[in-house]
Amino acid sequence: MFFSSALSAQAEVTRIPLSNSSVAIEITPDIGGRILSASLLDQPNFLLVGAAVVSDPNPVVTPESYNIGYLGHETWVGPQSQWWVHQLLNPQRAAAKAVWPPDPFLILAKNTLQEKNAQRVIMQSPNSPISGVALQKTFSLVDGKQNQIRLDVNAQNIRDSNVAWDIWFNTRVPHTTNVYVPITSMQDVRIQHFTDATYGSLEYTFSEGFFALENFSPSTHEGRKGKVFIQPAQGWMAAFRGEQLLIIQFALQPKSAIHPEQGQIELYQEFLTQRPDEGLLELEVHAPYKTLKPHESMSATEVWTLLPYKNEQTPAAQRAFLRELLEQSIL
Repeated sequence: MFFSSALSAQAEVTRIPLSNSSVAIEITPDIGGRILSASLLDQPNFLLVGAAVVSDPNPVVTPESYNIGYLGHETWVGPQSQWWVHQLLNPQRAAAKAVWPPDPFLILAKNTLQEKNAQRVIMQSPNSPISGVALQKTFSLVDGKQNQIRLDVNAQNIRDSNVAWDIWFNTRVPHTTNVYVPITSMQDVRIQHFTDATYGSLEYTFSEGFFALENFSPSTHEGRKGKVFIQPAQGWMAAFRGEQLLIIQFALQPKSAIHPEQGQIELYQEFLTQRPDEGLLELEVHAPYKTLKPHESMSATEVWTLLPYKNEQTPAAQRAFLRELLEQSIL
């Protein structure tokens, strides 16, 4: 499902490590330019990465290309409903107003490495004839904050006419990861359940100001699939996996700044009980939706904080840990 891909005889993807005394990340300018690994130094990769990273490291990129399940962390543009309607190179997808796959020139194509040193990596995507933008991505260790990683994305309109998009961060982790989002009430949450004979509805809780997805196996279906659109109360979400906590921080936006089809935070969960290793949870953040004049740019930032977590693996203990971080002004 997420890991199928044609075999390739090409060389492996380029892997660029960045690390300090606390955290380590691994970045590739290939296959769309993405983060392949992020963790505390003594811990396993927090991210979910597909086998296609090894089996298909040099994809052909055309307007007809489909998605390949490399996973990790990558950058899209939104809204999803507009992905294929502003181009003429694939008229079938334009006519269908296709919502899948994402732009191949942004998610599959090699990026140009512009800078690489011990502190940061900067890369540039090709100009996309599908979306009409080019993305520059900067991945940095943060001076004086050993547990933080900063992600900066700049999107430039490469057309001679206006384009309108948002910058869309997408971080993939195993579905068993426990994610918490601060919200004011469930009125700030919209849920789409992608149910059928195989997949049941998403399960969730709202307790002590935190929205959380459940990831236990359903009793009536083979798995779960669905998406959650959230207007958060604060500019962060937190994900627990094993003995690590990943906090993703961003600039909180008013609801009016986010495209109405999207949420500033989105969570996508899909898993089958019998195939747990392929289960997926996406931690997504949308920046404001903007119209760019010819050659105009916009930018967005995420800051990742990786912390050790040695407490009980229960929702009550995890919520208590987050409250402690809030009291200490770490969040």
